[in-house]
Amino acid sequence: MSFPLIRKLENYVQLAEAEKRSLLQADMLVRDVDARLDIVREHQEIEGATLLLEGFACRYKLLPDGRRQILGYMIPGDMCDPRIFLLDRMDHAIATLSRAKIAVWPRKAVLGLTSIYPRITRAFWWCALVDEGITREWLVSLGQRTALERLSHLVCELYFRLRAIDLVRGNSFDFPVTQAELGDTLGLSAVHVNRTLQDMRRERLVRLMGRRLTVLNLDALRTIAMFDPNYLHLNAKSGHSRVSSEREKKAE
Repeated sequence: MSFPLIRKLENYVQLAEAEKRSLLQADMLVRDVDARLDIVREHQEIEGATLLLEGFACRYKLLPDGRRQILGYMIPGDMCDPRIFLLDRMDHAIATLSRAKIAVWPRKAVLGLTSIYPRITRAFWWCALVDEGITREWLVSLGQRTALERLSHLVCELYFRLRAIDLVRGNSFDFPVTQAELGDTLGLSAVHVNRTLQDMRRERLVRLMGRRLTVLNLDALRTIAMFDPNYLHLNAKSGHSRVSSEREKKAE
C-alpha cells in the first residue's frame, strides 16, 4: 500500500530492498475517503502520520468568517506533513479534493522505522524541505505573479510533481480542483480564475476536459510563469534527484 511513498522517496534517495520491504509491511490503517471531506481537522490531536495513497488532497487554513486559504496540494505518495506526527495537535486542516485512499501510520511505527533506517529518515527530511520550497514559491506567486503567471506556475508544478511519480500520460494528468478551490489557492475570485483559464485555452496552453488537464505547450507555460523546477529538487528528465543520479553514476 505504501508503493506511492516508495516512488516518491526514491526521487531523493536510493532505497535498499530491506527498506522498501519495511515500508511495504508498515503497520498502517487504510481507508477510503469521499471527496471534499476533512482527513484531519485543525486542533485535532495527532496520533501519527497520514499518507495519501490515491487521489488529491490539500492543506488549508480557515478564517473565523469562513474565508479559506489553500496552502498546498498533496498527491499520491505524499505524507500530509512528514514532520507533523512529532507534534501534539494540528495547526491546520487537511481535506480531500477527490475521492482518495489514505493510510494512517501510527506515530510509534513511524519513529521505530526511522530509528532503524536513517536513509528513510533522510528521505523524510528531504520531503519536508521540498514542501518548504513549494511554500516559498506559492508565497512569491501570491505576492508578485499575475493571475496568468500564478495559474501557469501551478500547472507546471503539478505536471513536474506528477510526472516524477509516473502519473502523467501523454502530457495529461488528473486535475480534480474546482475553480473555487483554485481561487482559494491563488488568491483570486472564481470569476478571475475562469477568465484566466479561458485565456489559457485560447492561447492553446492547456486543455481542461472534466477532471483531466492536458498541457499543450509546456515551454510556453514555463516561460509565462518564469518556472524553474529547481525548488522541487528533481531531475526534470528522469524524476530522480541530482544526488541520486550522481550516486548511480558512481555505482556504474
